[in-house]
Amino acid sequence: MALRDLVVRESEVDSGTRVLGWREAVGREGGGLVVLVVLFGALALASPNFLTLGNMENLARQWAVFAVIPIGQLLVILTKGIDLSVGSVVGLTGAVAAQLLVAGFGVPLAVLLAVAAGALVGVVNGVLVAFAKLPPFIVTLGMMGAARGLVLVITDANTIQPLPDSFAAIANGTVWGVPNLLIIAVVVVALAGFLLRRTVFGRCVYAVGSNAESARLAGVPVARVLVTVYALSGLLAGLGGVLLASRLNAGVPTMGEGNELDAIAACVIGGASLFGAKGSALGAAAGALITSTLNNGGNLLGINSFYLRIAIGVLILLAVAFDQLQGRLGAREQSGVTAPSGGSG
Repeated sequence: MALRDLVVRESEVDSGTRVLGWREAVGREGGGLVVLVVLFGALALASPNFLTLGNMENLARQWAVFAVIPIGQLLVILTKGIDLSVGSVVGLTGAVAAQLLVAGFGVPLAVLLAVAAGALVGVVNGVLVAFAKLPPFIVTLGMMGAARGLVLVITDANTIQPLPDSFAAIANGTVWGVPNLLIIAVVVVALAGFLLRRTVFGRCVYAVGSNAESARLAGVPVARVLVTVYALSGLLAGLGGVLLASRLNAGVPTMGEGNELDAIAACVIGGASLFGAKGSALGAAAGALITSTLNNGGNLLGINSFYLRIAIGVLILLAVAFDQLQGRLGAREQSGVTAPSGGSG
């Protein structure tokens, strides 16, 4: 039997559930999309400034930076892992890019090296998880502290500025009136969606998250998949750090603090399961847009940011509870279908 068929078959088995197809994935994302529509409607009624062109451009830029990071987090979550280091990687890559620019490096080379630094951090995480068999939570928690300390060393706890205008143009420029950040984010989401849904690697990611041992027996290179997803998480966090530094036109030592929790929140609110194998790039992007819209609308309405954090926390709890309910109902239905029927007398 072909590896592709084995991967699909093995990825469909995990405690009575299966990897969701396109139709089911749309269903998982549907809740987030409904929340998004309701949120937009409520804010449009509450604030006359919400739907203005200026605010929509601002929201697009806010979302674009924080949509890239959850995509990498999603890849890790799909394998039943977690990456707590993405926020520190955001700060690290922003600081690296800023220091290289101040040292006289050209913008393209500085950006490339900074993103590569993020990918390198991800590779280290992946190797420790896949080969040293350390828990992802512990590995990435340690890396979170190490990378944040490295940021403070690189910047000497000071903001690095000014930076070249050509670097600031990456995040603040437009193409035919469309913000560059929005274009970059849409391309990243589209590529991630294609990777997960239309490639063998994507099937392998879902298979590892569903049942790593079954995937290994089916011929899936589990260790290689794990290293790759953590590397991609680091790379996308690095890209997010460069974009955020470009938007601020400075290397800020505290940049990225809390982004790891925001990324996890975006994934969960967008329909991803922390138990692996369930979620999509579109859902993670929608979850990021929900949190960005909450923050944007809260600022317009003058709502205390502490209340916004409470609202996001409640959304996370509701999303996890809904996922658990779906899992129980699915298992119950599966057991009802597979239960042997009583024999005839």
